[in-house]
Amino acid sequence: MISTFVTSSADKSGWPESDFPEVVVVGRSNVGKSSFINAFCGRKKLAYVGNTPGKTRLINFFSIDEKWMLVDVPGYGYARMSKAMLQKMGDMMDEYFNERQQLKAVVQLIDSRHLPTSDDKDMVEFVRSLGLAVIVVATKIDKVPKTKQVKHLKDISKSLHIPLSMILPVSSTNKTGFEPVAEKIEEVLGKE
Repeated sequence: MISTFVTSSADKSGWPESDFPEVVVVGRSNVGKSSFINAFCGRKKLAYVGNTPGKTRLINFFSIDEKWMLVDVPGYGYARMSKAMLQKMGDMMDEYFNERQQLKAVVQLIDSRHLPTSDDKDMVEFVRSLGLAVIVVATKIDKVPKTKQVKHLKDISKSLHIPLSMILPVSSTNKTGFEPVAEKIEEVLGKE
C-alpha cells in the first residue's frame, strides 16, 4: 500500500480537489486513531501520535494507492478543550460530513476494552442517517485477555446493533487485523 500525506484543512477551502472516494476514520479521543492509520498504512509517522488525547485539530487527507483517500478527523469526547475550540471543531466536522461529496464510508473506531460511549452510538447513528457505510473497528484488542475478546466484541456488537461479524478487531501494537479492514473498505468502495 502506498500512502502519502496530501493536506490538512480547517475548512472546506483547504479540502483537496480530487475525485477519489474518501473513507473517514472517526472515534473518541484516545481510541488510537493515529496509531490505527499508521499501522493500516504500514507507516510509522504518517499520522501524528501524541501522548495526550485531542492532538488532531484539523482534517488530514492521505492518498492511498492513488485510488482513494483516508481522512483523519479530530476525536470527539475530549473535555479538556475550550468551548470555542470544541465549537470550531464541531463546525468543521459538520461541514465535512454534510458537504463532502467524495465521502463514501466511515471507519468507526471503538476501544475494545470498553463498551461504546453515548458519543460512539451517536456517531454511528449520524453516519447511518447520512446513508454512509459504517465499518466498525475494535482497537487495542491486544489489551483484552484472549479469553475475554469474543465477549468484548459481542458486547460492542449488541450495544451498536451491528452484527458481530461486522466488528473487526485490530491491534496497532501487534499489527494484526488490518487485512479484513482493508478488504471491507475495498468492498464498500467497489460498490460505487
